[in-house]
Amino acid sequence: MGMEQSSTTSVAKRPDAEAKAAIRKMWALGDYHRFATSTVWELGPILVKACGIETGQHVLDVAAGTGNVAIRAAEAGARVVASDLTPENFQAGRREAVLRGVELEWVEADVEALPFEDDTFDVVTSAFGAIFAPNHRATADEMLRVCRPGGTVGMVAFRPEGVAAAFFEVFGKYMPPPPPNASPPLLWGTEDHVRDLFGDRIASLDFTRSSYVERSPDGPDAYIDLFKTTFGPVIAIRQLLESQPDRLAEFDREFARFADECNQGEPGGPAEYPYDYLLIVARKT
Repeated sequence: MGMEQSSTTSVAKRPDAEAKAAIRKMWALGDYHRFATSTVWELGPILVKACGIETGQHVLDVAAGTGNVAIRAAEAGARVVASDLTPENFQAGRREAVLRGVELEWVEADVEALPFEDDTFDVVTSAFGAIFAPNHRATADEMLRVCRPGGTVGMVAFRPEGVAAAFFEVFGKYMPPPPPNASPPLLWGTEDHVRDLFGDRIASLDFTRSSYVERSPDGPDAYIDLFKTTFGPVIAIRQLLESQPDRLAEFDREFARFADECNQGEPGGPAEYPYDYLLIVARKT
């Protein structure tokens, strides 16, 4: 195949533009592609298969990052748009797409206000992406709006238990206060919350509970270092706390304690962190 098509759509000015700019800046820090390929990259093919993505379909992946799901959908033969609030990550995604020999379109877009017409896509997906948008109701509304009748909305969300719950507990103490309308990302991992968000606009809603393992061959310290050097939210926290050395040291201690206590690998071997997730597949009426 030839070089991929590329376009950028600017997010419209809205009252929360300042907050959105801060979120974009946070996720642009570090090296998200290295982080994703070291942690959640195996989830892309799982979501593509669950949604039945195939040749000829028009697919939108929201909060796409560097293409974990979008690139796999293109490999399955679909015509794909990868959208994200943080276009700084598109360059790495484009490189990955070229390496894999697929074409897709990259569009800057806020999942709470998608720049696409109603009923445009056969499948709308998001793996550990849309769950971080503050307004869950707006997110669900937009994903359903741009999906055609009879189409599929598929998501992967962390469940609020185990390692994921411990992770969010640590970092929630140090993140800036969320917007007034924000809901916790882990709520997407509860069936009742998803049912409430989608309501009667879907013909069917299937949930699968599963887990995946993040591995650090060089142990917990290397796992911590991965987050500190590649993961935007952790880098943002540490930058925010630079002027408060005592609190920064406290954060580092809590992070180290999390990495030690949640490690389920064998002593002396790779560190292993099993994260529980909810696979969501909804069919729009």
